[in-house]
Amino acid sequence: MDLLSNLSLGFATAATPWNLLFCLIGVILGTLIGVLPGIGATATIAMLLPITFELEPVSSLIMLAGIYYGAQYGGSTTAILINMPGESSSAVTALDGYQMARRGKAGTALAVAALGSFFAGTVATVLVAIFAPPLTAVALKFGSAEYFSLMVLGLVSAVALAHGSFLKALAMVVLGLLLGLVGTDIYTGDPRFTLGRPELADGLSFVGLAVGIFGIAEILRNLEGGEGDRTILGQSLGGLWPSRADLRKMVGPMLRGTALGSALGVLPGGGAVLAAFGSYTIEKRLSRNPEEFGTGAIAGVAGPESANNAGAQTSFIPLLTLGIPANPVMALMVGAMIIQGIVPGPNVATEQPDLFWGIIASMWIGNLMLIVLNLPLIGIWVRLLKVPYHVLFPIIIAFSSIGVYSVKGNAFDLFAVAFFGLLGYLFLKLRCEPAPLLLGFVLGPLLEENLRRAMILGRGDPSVFLTRPISAGLLLLTAAVLVVMLLPRVRRKREEVFVEGD
Repeated sequence: MDLLSNLSLGFATAATPWNLLFCLIGVILGTLIGVLPGIGATATIAMLLPITFELEPVSSLIMLAGIYYGAQYGGSTTAILINMPGESSSAVTALDGYQMARRGKAGTALAVAALGSFFAGTVATVLVAIFAPPLTAVALKFGSAEYFSLMVLGLVSAVALAHGSFLKALAMVVLGLLLGLVGTDIYTGDPRFTLGRPELADGLSFVGLAVGIFGIAEILRNLEGGEGDRTILGQSLGGLWPSRADLRKMVGPMLRGTALGSALGVLPGGGAVLAAFGSYTIEKRLSRNPEEFGTGAIAGVAGPESANNAGAQTSFIPLLTLGIPANPVMALMVGAMIIQGIVPGPNVATEQPDLFWGIIASMWIGNLMLIVLNLPLIGIWVRLLKVPYHVLFPIIIAFSSIGVYSVKGNAFDLFAVAFFGLLGYLFLKLRCEPAPLLLGFVLGPLLEENLRRAMILGRGDPSVFLTRPISAGLLLLTAAVLVVMLLPRVRRKREEVFVEGD
């Protein structure tokens, strides 16, 4: 009964005209940046963080959430029509979606992707609504030791699930933790690593770092590659509704992809991306005709699209219940909450239930908006693909700079954007994934605070982390993840999963 009353509160909050407007803006903007290759949800949300400072907390978070799962929809459009994934999680969709488009079935491929995404998004929203309250109740019993152990587990899992070298991902997490230490000591008030600059007394600008690492660096990489070959297939999309035979072929992959994505989305790291790659691998191995994969198999579109959308939405579970980000976008959502004066964590559900349940209800409304809007607007998205990069990117950089400056009115933040943009570009050239760095940067101060608080309460005895059952269990799980990831066979399998989508 509580679930129904909570959902009723959520829909009442999300269905106000103002919040519906921002939900619509979010999903349309998300689809737009998903369609345009080379921008991505992470970069867009990073660049829009300053705007949320002027909005109501519920409206701003509903809009940012809409951008995130809207981008999962939009990324499939470019993957299918021009073999260029707008989102990294759509890379697998391109393998068979583009081949379907080449065979004159672009409309069917787009419809399969949209239907699979809507189904997965609906199921994932229900799972968030069901599992969020009990997890919140458990989280309220956590002390400093438990939170420290949980964050250690999160960071180790982020390294384990990161795309690319294990050692590089570990190095990026450590660098993120070190950057998070810049500022004023939380207990003594002494400045740390500020280089004598008063602008760094409050720490590095989260907005500046995020915009630089994800926004500017991604733009520099795309400009380096030139305009690229953007031959668009499916100018005449034909019938959009799949045939009965197509529907039968997509049901199984859609169900399996939704289940896999819902489970992996909760894990720290690249849950949605890993879910898409994993779904494709599973469908290929379960298929009676595996040779069809790579030539236009419907299962190769339905499974990964369902998996990445389910993963995108269940990643809200650790954010809303524990205040722990599961991926870079959720880390940015934490930043948006802090900008609004909200302390992420289990208290949000009890102190601001309209915000908590409004976000959950808006996910279903946003998914419905996407399925209604996306297919009729395909013609517009196709035309937008013709916008040249050299026109698009200067506009994005200009608006990003204005937004970053508007947060504090501090020109130093613009230098931070430029610095982290160049640093992010260097990371991309070195094949270092920046996502673990952002997670380390966001969790670093929280990790330090809970470590020091637990040590003070334990009178300096580090055994406090092992004598508390939940904390000890989380640390044992962390050790198990490390041991498993160091096994040669597991490392090979991990690499194979990602290579499937490369």
